[in-house]
Amino acid sequence: MAEAPRLTESASAVFAVLAQAGSATRPRLASLAGLSKPTVSAAVAELESARLATHSGTASSGTGRSAAVYCLGPAAGAVLAVDLGPALTRVRACALDGSPLAEATASRTDAADAVREALTALPAGIPLRSIVVAVGDVAARDRQGSGMRPATEKAGPVFDAMAVALPPGVPVHLENNVNCAALAELHEGAARGRHTFGYLRIGVGIGLGIVVGGSVLRGSNGAAGELARLPYPWDDGREPRQEALEEYIGARSLLRRAAAAWQRADGPCPRTTERLFALAGEGCAPAREVVGRHAADVGRLAAAVTAVLDPGLIVLGGSTGADPQLLPGVRAELARLSWPTDVVSSTVGDSGTVAGAARLAVARGVQTVTEAARVKD
Repeated sequence: MAEAPRLTESASAVFAVLAQAGSATRPRLASLAGLSKPTVSAAVAELESARLATHSGTASSGTGRSAAVYCLGPAAGAVLAVDLGPALTRVRACALDGSPLAEATASRTDAADAVREALTALPAGIPLRSIVVAVGDVAARDRQGSGMRPATEKAGPVFDAMAVALPPGVPVHLENNVNCAALAELHEGAARGRHTFGYLRIGVGIGLGIVVGGSVLRGSNGAAGELARLPYPWDDGREPRQEALEEYIGARSLLRRAAAAWQRADGPCPRTTERLFALAGEGCAPAREVVGRHAADVGRLAAAVTAVLDPGLIVLGGSTGADPQLLPGVRAELARLSWPTDVVSSTVGDSGTVAGAARLAVARGVQTVTEAARVKD
């Protein structure tokens, strides 16, 4: 990783607002940064000298005068986001203004290849400022205390296999995949305009991303929203087991319930949740019954979330959770058991996790540049 140049405080401030704006004139930068026009002019000159900003054109004002437009320069660098999903690895490289530079997708077992493909596609010589890896786990410090890695074996081996492809010397941050998807919903998905909500992911596993005041709530152990740890079952004569709730609601158990309900006259039993939901959408009675029961189960989980957080909005995501067929049943069960709460389906799709991870990576990349050995004005 190329070391970020030393910047004055005003240049750091202007760089940060330019990264967020994408492009801007000097008067616009002065307004966004809350600095005087002469200070911004000096800061822009400093950024241009360091190749952190560059002149990209002109814009006409209402008076007929034109103003120079600036964007990030080639030395600003790039960031890398990696989503280690349950089946696929998605990788996205972005400039520090968030614009995409490269993408790659591979199977979970070929995660390192996807990382190498994205890195190879980056413009030659561009410095890498930050890496964010989204994992289906809680992040913990490794035994040597030298960095973060997944806390359990759920994601540990695939992370280790992918990490060999990461370039040395670049800061690597691990984030829970559901938290990343929640950020995507906040900024570009179903929760835009809502600063407090819960993102409930239901698929192979279950998880909750908690957003309060526009920020993800992580908890003291980084484990906020780990719904798999909720005690289940909780009844006389039945002993709760760790992650038993995830086992009950997850996709594998959903398909087992479908198999148990299926009759020979119903035709071939669905072997995937996608096929199960497709049959339900076509009006297949046993499929509709299984999906309806699943919606009630998700609704009860949503009621538990609402009882603790009262989020006002729950966004349903994940390979089964995002299917709109669940909405009526989830809403009905939640209304029966808890406070009035809006429930909507995710709109960011399968790319939500890598999109949220990319946002985190950009924020950390900008921070790397703006906080690198600042000097006083």
